[in-house]
Amino acid sequence: MSTNLSFEAARDKSPFAIRNVRLFIAFRIFFNARFYYPVFTILFLDFGLTLEQFALLNAAWAAAIVLLEVPSGALADTFGRRNLLVVTGVLMVIEIALLCFVPLGNADLLFAVFLVNRVLSGAAEAAASGADEAIAYDTLKIEGQAADWPRVLEKQMRMQSIAYIGAMSVGAAVYDPALMQRVLNALGLNVQLTQEITLRFPLYLTLMMAVMTLLTTLRMQEQTLSKSECDQSEHCPTSMLQAFKLTLQAGGWILKTPFALVIIFAGLMFDNCIRMVITLCSQYYRLISLPEASFGLIGSGFAVLGLVIPRLAYKMLHRHSPSYNLGIMAVLTGLGLIGMTFFLPVIGLLPLALLSAVMYLGRFFESHYLNRITASHQRATVLSFKGLSFNLAYGLIGVLYSILLAFLRPQLAATIPGLNRLDLENAVFIESMGWFPWYFILTMTAWLVVARWQLKDTDVHKRAG
Repeated sequence: MSTNLSFEAARDKSPFAIRNVRLFIAFRIFFNARFYYPVFTILFLDFGLTLEQFALLNAAWAAAIVLLEVPSGALADTFGRRNLLVVTGVLMVIEIALLCFVPLGNADLLFAVFLVNRVLSGAAEAAASGADEAIAYDTLKIEGQAADWPRVLEKQMRMQSIAYIGAMSVGAAVYDPALMQRVLNALGLNVQLTQEITLRFPLYLTLMMAVMTLLTTLRMQEQTLSKSECDQSEHCPTSMLQAFKLTLQAGGWILKTPFALVIIFAGLMFDNCIRMVITLCSQYYRLISLPEASFGLIGSGFAVLGLVIPRLAYKMLHRHSPSYNLGIMAVLTGLGLIGMTFFLPVIGLLPLALLSAVMYLGRFFESHYLNRITASHQRATVLSFKGLSFNLAYGLIGVLYSILLAFLRPQLAATIPGLNRLDLENAVFIESMGWFPWYFILTMTAWLVVARWQLKDTDVHKRAG
């Protein structure tokens, strides 16, 4: 009788009563609530950098992620997920502190400091990727509550969205010197603000988030194998060589596991196309007649989807098969990409809302399906492989898009002579958006061929849950 009661108590225990689960959610909130996101591009320019330098710095950021993504997962599985998350917190503190205190006026120094910032930021992203999910999921598994992972994901995504909404709104507000001056005047403070002063306000707030991120990681706990268990296990690497061996093993496991390969391929198919479009959204906003002052509010509005979509994804997960859920995502993506090509004033936000919803659905489904079939000893490495593939695909579409713009520009200049530089750039952008639906159809077709071939001898993609 007492055994049955113990079992019932364990089953009914809330996953949020588990310390690591709460800290995982807090880590995601603090690490991603970056107050400079709504002013990201103009922040760099107001510091004194050029657009060309901005492009180079983002390339360095992407390169750091790609180079460190999988090794970081192997190191997490080898030396501890908590240890790597602590490194993530330290890197975030340093990268934000550099921008908070770098002096203005010296162009060469600014570029060098921003370069270090981008590399450290990419390294922090790579270090966090996989390790945070792995430590939380494995804690649930040890507690016998792995089935509660979708509930954890739902709450994490909703709370992260609330924090993101706040960061977007506050970050854009404190960056505006005129608005902040009115606030100070209303408070009776005799302080004069300029753009050189307020441009660091979002960074100061983000530095506070960085400190909270580090403190959160220091409070995490990780279950490790005892020495006797390690001696009996072939999955207990203790050196860099063994860490990279684990990386190769995880890569081989993905290639030999059809469902894992298909899920990762599906995720990158949606992610790279939609992420590229969202990267370009500020130019799209201008061309659908929206004022620049509204961009931060629009971003916050889309973040509200993060309060609704996880609950929808949770229900879809238990009611429908992976094939059905991915099919819904494909339809929504197609409608969103086609809708954007019309550039309808104001109403043109609806297609972007569809694409944002697909991003939330994709993150939820990918995490659940991959964690469900991945063994604990290589969970962080497999999740890092997912992150690596996504960033490689994003980099590839960025190169392809640059080539497309170089192809369209002379054609449009010859077809519509007399356009000034700004009008030509707008015309090129409008023309380029018409290529995204075709790109998605092409990659979707390739994915269907691979999925049909890989899953021909299994029905895992047809089962709900």
